[in-house]
Amino acid sequence: MLDTLLPILIFAALVVAAIGAWRRSRLWRQGRPARVDLIKGLAAMPRRYLVDLHHVVERDKVMSHTHVATAGGFVAAALLMILVHGLGLAEGVLGWLLLLASTSMFVGSLFVARRRRNPPARLSRGPWMRLPKSLMAFSVSVFIITLPSVGLLPEGLLTGAVGTLFALILAALVTWGLAEMLVGMGWGGPMKHAFAGALHLAFHRRPERFSTRDGGEGRSTGLKALDLNDPDATLGVEKPSDFTWNQLLGFDACVQCGRCEAVCPAFAAGQPLNPKKLIQDMVVGLAGGSDAEYTGSPYPDRPVGEHHGTPHGPIVARDGKALVDSETLWSCTTCRACVEECPMMIEHVDAIVDMRRFLTLEQGETPGKGAEVLDNLIATDNPGGFDPGARMHWAADLELPLMSQRGEAEVLLWLGDGAYDMRNQRTLRAFIKVMRAAGVDFAVLGDEERDSGDVARRLGDEATFQSLARRNIATLSQYRFERIVTCDPHSFHVLGNEYTELGGDYHVSHHSTFIGELYDAGRLAFRPWKGGRVTYHDPCYLGRYNGEFEAPRHVLRALGIEVAEMQRSGFRSRCCGGGGGAPITDIPGKQRIPDMRMGDVQETGADMVAVGCPQCTAMLEGVVDSSADVRDIAELVADALVHETPAATGGASADAPSLAKEVA
Repeated sequence: MLDTLLPILIFAALVVAAIGAWRRSRLWRQGRPARVDLIKGLAAMPRRYLVDLHHVVERDKVMSHTHVATAGGFVAAALLMILVHGLGLAEGVLGWLLLLASTSMFVGSLFVARRRRNPPARLSRGPWMRLPKSLMAFSVSVFIITLPSVGLLPEGLLTGAVGTLFALILAALVTWGLAEMLVGMGWGGPMKHAFAGALHLAFHRRPERFSTRDGGEGRSTGLKALDLNDPDATLGVEKPSDFTWNQLLGFDACVQCGRCEAVCPAFAAGQPLNPKKLIQDMVVGLAGGSDAEYTGSPYPDRPVGEHHGTPHGPIVARDGKALVDSETLWSCTTCRACVEECPMMIEHVDAIVDMRRFLTLEQGETPGKGAEVLDNLIATDNPGGFDPGARMHWAADLELPLMSQRGEAEVLLWLGDGAYDMRNQRTLRAFIKVMRAAGVDFAVLGDEERDSGDVARRLGDEATFQSLARRNIATLSQYRFERIVTCDPHSFHVLGNEYTELGGDYHVSHHSTFIGELYDAGRLAFRPWKGGRVTYHDPCYLGRYNGEFEAPRHVLRALGIEVAEMQRSGFRSRCCGGGGGAPITDIPGKQRIPDMRMGDVQETGADMVAVGCPQCTAMLEGVVDSSADVRDIAELVADALVHETPAATGGASADAPSLAKEVA
């Protein structure tokens, strides 16, 4: 009986699954065109899955092993089942391999069931709660059905009244498993992520994120530029169909594990953002409907079931409910913690900024002081609206060398708009003191420097960003320098990663990296540290965005400081709340993000938190009743200098060697 029934079930499931896959792909293709290499992407997909994806999954060892056993067992079992029971190729080792694959799948399903018995709050429930049962039904039924094929059970066991009943039960279990595992990939359900996820890895919008052996760079964090010269193009994303098709594919790949939710600073602060819910809302818009069936954590203080959308309807409605509220988009600090944690490598921040672009450029709806800041950038080239000619007033006594007078220098010091802030001026003074002590040949742009455009771009004003960037690039092209050094990770990121697309290709260093190189080259010497306990806060735009975690710690160790690491440090560092224009849009929550971060500092017992970012300094120093001082790494280094090279004009001495040559 099963010899006849199984091939019918298997190939019927494959046909229905193929129809579902075609149907699902039509939903993705509603998006805008995107250029991908189909052959190269499909060829790279296995490695991207086994190496890059599992690099993230491996952070949870138990779930990593569970996924290998369950997913690996299923893929092997499905392919072998087609050969053994679909095509009748049971001879030889195929049957034994099928037994092994189904056993692996069953063992994995036991761990899935254990996790689902009392799931953490970040996991979605609903259909996902039936997944362990579906996995068991498929693996157990396939295992039992295969036993006669390898001679472990008599062939006549499934004959007679009892045998026929047992065969029907097994056929029902196989049908259940096939429906969930194969058919569900294209028609919806928990296994949808397997089909969409595999293609998402193949056609990812940022192939540079994947391993170098796959032709990538291992990191890609710069925002993509808009084509502002196309008069027919919508600026930003208004509707789900305005996303590129491979972005929609990426949303559909979400496994609803909630790792993004667990690390999101805005969600933890009670602001109306949950990255997982946002991605699922985009899936709702992709297919059309409402969020009533969503079974995960909602946006804080936002009920589930009131939002709805269609592929060609607005994502954010001006009147009434749409897919998301505008406050959800403006809550994001663009810290990329969600992206870093996502095992499916979904690009949440890209999507949020794309939607912000439409709100800012097309509708002029930037909340809080956003519109004022953007107007200031247009009128004065700085977000505070200060007199552009006052950029260097703080350094009148330093006699800093100007590029306009010298024409070239080893190092171009990018001041950033912290030059208008009295607190950050202390950091700049400290860093200049360090460079002079090391005899560094440096110069500044002075009043020729404009805002890097970081905050304009994160607020969605791509036009102002590109205007600032192109003018800065034109200014920089007049001079010769080996590298740009800055104390601001946001300027560091934008100059090094986002100007390239507009024609500005520079070697940019964060000041902590540069100080470390000076120390290693023997050009700096420090007195031993005699202060208290110190912890270090990783800036998002230095760490997660650019992978620089070691340089600041190297400098602190050179000072004799043993860093008392916070529980959330390195790539899992908690955001200070200062990025993405969040302090400007100022979406209220139940608590402040910097307050939570200073709570992390307090748990270490540290007397001081070392930082490497002016925005982090401002946010953390703004915490009331904090027991820890906030000092920039440059300030700590300047205070510890053993000697200073007298260089009143700010340049290197005539016989000072080039750092670039020393390092080489």
